[in-house]
Amino acid sequence: MATQSAEQLASKRCAACEGGVEKLSAAQATQQLKTIVGWKLSDDGLQIRKDWKTKNFSAGMAFLNEVAKLAEQERHHPDLHLEGYRHVWIATWTHAVGGLSDNDFILAAKVDQLAVSACLGEWSHESSGK
Repeated sequence: MATQSAEQLASKRCAACEGGVEKLSAAQATQQLKTIVGWKLSDDGLQIRKDWKTKNFSAGMAFLNEVAKLAEQERHHPDLHLEGYRHVWIATWTHAVGGLSDNDFILAAKVDQLAVSACLGEWSHESSGK
């Protein structure tokens, strides 16, 4: 995969994946992460994750519900988490390849658009270093 901007990624659709696609190397993932703000590579290099702190529980749930709708549209499903009533985090990887694929970065870019366009100041990116 050639490195793409967040805008390029967000303009794409996740492709159905039943395996047979090579997972991205840690080097490829690290390079692509430079274009999507706040997403971090897991220690094992197989997932990407981003954290947010929401205004309150309702804002966190509203955000996660919007992400769930997006995931259904894209047919690519991340792990969604709400902890401590307002700490939201999302992790994604392509289960069929056992690591990261283009789909994960496409979804991440689209999630970031949701966070910017739908939040109306109710949540913000939180750097967790996790």
